[in-house]
Amino acid sequence: MTPRPSVLYYCQHSVGLGHLVRSLAIAQALSEGFRVVIASGGAVPPELAVPSGVELVALPAIGSSDGRGSQLISLETGLDLEEVWRRRQNVLGTLLDEVRPVALVIELFPFGRRKFARELVPFLERATSLDPAPVIASSVRDILVDSKYNQRELDDCAALQLNRYFDAIIVHADPNFATLDETFRPSIPVEPSIHYSGFVVRSAHRPPRLRPSAPEVLISAGGGKVGASLFRAAVTAHCRYLDPLGVRTRVVTGPFVDPVIVAQLEADARGCATLEISRFEPHLCEAMASASMTVSQCGYNTALDIIRAGVPALVVPYDADGETEQAFRATRLARKGVVNSLSMNDLTPETLSGAIIGTLSMRTPTVTFDLGGSTETARIVSDLVEQRTRRVLSLR
Repeated sequence: MTPRPSVLYYCQHSVGLGHLVRSLAIAQALSEGFRVVIASGGAVPPELAVPSGVELVALPAIGSSDGRGSQLISLETGLDLEEVWRRRQNVLGTLLDEVRPVALVIELFPFGRRKFARELVPFLERATSLDPAPVIASSVRDILVDSKYNQRELDDCAALQLNRYFDAIIVHADPNFATLDETFRPSIPVEPSIHYSGFVVRSAHRPPRLRPSAPEVLISAGGGKVGASLFRAAVTAHCRYLDPLGVRTRVVTGPFVDPVIVAQLEADARGCATLEISRFEPHLCEAMASASMTVSQCGYNTALDIIRAGVPALVVPYDADGETEQAFRATRLARKGVVNSLSMNDLTPETLSGAIIGTLSMRTPTVTFDLGGSTETARIVSDLVEQRTRRVLSLR
């Protein structure tokens, strides 16, 4: 039996889980036609299921000591960061030799993950030297952070790397919502082909909308690493203002919240029977659809869960330290009436409780976005591989 062609997928998540969740959804679709190996460079919580048919290789893990990914740290006990870098490069090189991919998908780089250029540039150099070389695609979300003081310089650097190493850019967005050129503006022309896949969701199925008999609020912040301020405000808002109104609240902290913060939240919630603290919800979209409303940040996956659930939603986009991606997305969704938005700068127990009460009566519009991004990405990759194969054969 002829072995199936292979796709090697690189994904590094340093702060939250969104990048890995999206990559796993794409990998599952790719596995219909390819052997798929994901090289994952961040901490993978045991609660996160890897789809059958997808092989996940855990690189020695690198994380971030802050919410911006600006200060990288080793997550491997007993190994300093330099040793982790060395081991990762060895694993990546071995994977390239053993998998011999027909396609190499790099998540976010070179638009982001610039601190990982030290391993990715040698990796890409090695990949382009293979005979035959794989198709190389950059996989990127709908909106990029574009607020750095030297943003044009960073965009130009990314364009140069795209032109040197990449064959295609796959933008996981509906172009009716956002396009790449809105947050990526190099002065250098970009040569790789640009493809819009539609939004990537774990399932395009919209869960049934359940209406609880009493008001129920679900609060989450993705992996939770930068959600502490929202969680603290939510617990206080519930105990002071929402509980007396008969509202029930569930806070899902996510697996990356500091255990000390979780213990504080649990202590503050004791004695309040209408407030629940939980660490992880594997079916967040379904949980949203079962609540009266949801409160969250506005990352890629969370925003799509809100759209699929069709539930009244309040978002508090993470916008600290020059982060613009979530605020951009929240503004677009608010204009369409999909969410209400509260700035982090305005977040207090009082403003949060008021916004929650206002959102409970919100009427959610029916919005139509392309949610077929996983399947379409697999089709794009397959077409790129087929085109490369025909080109190679024609030259022989």
